Amino acid sequence: MAITSANQLELLQTAEAVAREKMIDPNLVVEAMEESLARAAKSRYGAEMDIRVAIDRKTGRATFTRVRTVVEDEELENYQAEFTVEQAKEYLETPVVGDTFVEEVPPVELGRIAAQSAKQVILQKVREAERDKQYEEFKDRAGTIINVTVKREEYGNVVVDMNPGEGVLRRNEKIGREAYRPGDRIRCFIKDVRREVRGPQIFLTRTAPEFMAALFKMEVPEIYDGIIEIKAVARDPGSRAKIAVISYDNSIDPVGACVGMRGSRVQAVVNELQGEKIDIIPWNEDMPTFLVNALQPAEVSKVVFDEDAERIEVVVPEEQLSLAIGRRGQNVRLASQLTALDIDIMTEEEESKRRQAEFEVRTKLFMETLDLDEFFAQLLVSEGFTNLEEVAYVEVDELLVIDGVDADTASELQARARDFLEAQNKKAIDAARALGVEDSLINFEGLTPQMLEALGKDEVKTLEDFATCADWELAGGWTTDAKGERIKDDGTLEPFEVSLEEAQNMVMTARVMLGWVDPEELAAAEADAEAGEETEGAEA
Repeated sequence: MAITSANQLELLQTAEAVAREKMIDPNLVVEAMEESLARAAKSRYGAEMDIRVAIDRKTGRATFTRVRTVVEDEELENYQAEFTVEQAKEYLETPVVGDTFVEEVPPVELGRIAAQSAKQVILQKVREAERDKQYEEFKDRAGTIINVTVKREEYGNVVVDMNPGEGVLRRNEKIGREAYRPGDRIRCFIKDVRREVRGPQIFLTRTAPEFMAALFKMEVPEIYDGIIEIKAVARDPGSRAKIAVISYDNSIDPVGACVGMRGSRVQAVVNELQGEKIDIIPWNEDMPTFLVNALQPAEVSKVVFDEDAERIEVVVPEEQLSLAIGRRGQNVRLASQLTALDIDIMTEEEESKRRQAEFEVRTKLFMETLDLDEFFAQLLVSEGFTNLEEVAYVEVDELLVIDGVDADTASELQARARDFLEAQNKKAIDAARALGVEDSLINFEGLTPQMLEALGKDEVKTLEDFATCADWELAGGWTTDAKGERIKDDGTLEPFEVSLEEAQNMVMTARVMLGWVDPEELAAAEADAEAGEETEGAEA
């Protein structure tokens, strides 16, 4: 094939036809043609030459040019595409480094192999343009619902036509045992859009909680308008789900609005989710109240919320236990996901037995350590005292409210408690010293004698040893193994209820004391982190 006047217009016609078929910019096709012709010309004139081709967008005429660039003498490497300032004087009047000399060269005749190569370059460029177009179209649509057509199924994964391009609905993103045939129209949620080497990858899902939330947004105008907000969603795809909603208009019932007239709105979502049962729950800022709602239809007798541990205990009547737990633990699992809390469910009888056991343990503690009779020890426990520290360091007035306790008795109780604690602390310090714990660590503020003994047993004996510890080594934590399973890491100070944040602060303090960390730099980093959190909060 030769680039002659006979086929110059064919280039433009071909470019327009391809662009129209692929729905891309004709200029991209022409640029691909220019690159393919330039490659073919290099195979004729020499691969080291800088040959460029420009196709006139009106006439279709292809102009072949050779470009040479002026470089420094010591940088001259490619004699075919570069020349020195002295050599350039033959072609340019006053050449300087960076100037280029362009001369037209005769067009080339494309043989069969060159023509095939040019065709491959054009096809590759067109594919890249299609991929870029698809990515640009879908990159901002992540988090939305789309209607797609099933093209084929590969190893359980469904490939769908996105028009343009393709998307993938993985088998673990399908609801239950959904099966599709080519040509079926389905509704999916765009979970993620990634630009990869093989082109943009669009991942779809029908099991994500966000899919159900988006369906409700489509069916309930009040959610779309922002009058009702979906605060949390938990799903067991294809089986059951819970959704928590709140209304910002006192005249609108959020649950009734989501259910719709005769259940029309929620039924539309249920039908889309293959009959998934949906519990619509009113959101409440008070976490125990919200949990009671989340455990519906079970009735709850009592809720004990431990905010620090993010755990919650729920007491239910014996006959309500199976209903609260649900089939295979489904009800309590969904409620836990909805509230983001660990939930312990027990019957009233179990709770009574547990509290009785705790009462007996604490009574025995006070009897043995304070040399009290059973009745007096029970009085202390009944008034809410749980450990010796509370007795030793509480305000005396709190002891005087106990029947039969006067000022002298209160003082004696506190003296006995303090004597016992001091003896325990001395015993722990002696044990720590026997293990080799040095004074640099013993004198570190924030570590109790019992903590020092535990650190000594774990071979942490100096301030330097302590400063090299990671926060999770002290407070405990979770790691994920190669199989994706979570493994519990026990922390040295975990039995003493030291949090990750507290452990991190102590380690950083030790590093500052040793001069490993500049306190000014640390303060500046903390200030930057706080400023970043405030900025994110303002944007949200």
